[in-house]
Amino acid sequence: MINLADTLVLVEAVDHGSLAAAGRRLGLSPMAASRRLATLEAELGTRLAHRSTRSFSLTPEGEAFLPHARAMIAQEAEARAAATPAGQGATGILRVTASHALGRKLVLPMLAEFQHANPDLRVELILSDDLIDIVGNGIDLALRTGSLRDSTLIGRRIADNPRFLYASPEYLGRHSAPRFLAELAGHDCLAHPGTTHWFFERDRKPVQQKVAGHFSSNSVEALHLACLGGLGIARLSEWNVRDEVKSGRLLPIMLKDADMPREAIWAVYPSLAFTPTRVRMFIEAFRTYVH
Repeated sequence: MINLADTLVLVEAVDHGSLAAAGRRLGLSPMAASRRLATLEAELGTRLAHRSTRSFSLTPEGEAFLPHARAMIAQEAEARAAATPAGQGATGILRVTASHALGRKLVLPMLAEFQHANPDLRVELILSDDLIDIVGNGIDLALRTGSLRDSTLIGRRIADNPRFLYASPEYLGRHSAPRFLAELAGHDCLAHPGTTHWFFERDRKPVQQKVAGHFSSNSVEALHLACLGGLGIARLSEWNVRDEVKSGRLLPIMLKDADMPREAIWAVYPSLAFTPTRVRMFIEAFRTYVH
């Protein structure tokens, strides 16, 4: 019979890069962690990973077994949660990913109260502006904005994500604010590298406008700071610039002939037969906070 404790060593080693790291997280010595993995391989009759003191990588058999290992661990956690008295709170480890801006402005402010209510839960927050493979990286939940692309994941709409065009008073003092969509062609537009067009809606139909500028970045935070510094016009979420708009450091730009596309904040998680209690509780707490 497969031992879940042995399986957990494999999953932790994959998620954190080595058996030594897995051992530290599980309170095991490197030798004990190695023995547990060897026991699992003996039970399955196949080698699951290549490992040395400095590297850890899965064999093809290990790659095939990994999603089943994650499901077994999640099922065990769900079974424990089902037997937990109501009101006891979530337990285990919750791995959440979000963009730097979303994490800083919306996730971190709600974590103190959430963790106070769930003292036996450990939260790992991974901030990245890249679209992380949450299944391959062992992440429980991703908080994302915009539209969903991966149909193999479950997406739950949390809230509206209104975005607008913004510029600093300094920039608008040097350039007249655009009133119509086509006028954006004459402005410095702050966007991700490789962006050639921005998308809008007119009469609820999609339209696009060619844009260019002297600054681009793969970081929304960098675009935000560039906008504050007077480098151009940026598309930013309302929650991300609320304080700057209130203080007058940024000004919204409303076009007469186009609107920003309607977007949402989504909670995205793997398509499993169940959703772990820790994930459900975090989603509800986050939804309550942003509303």
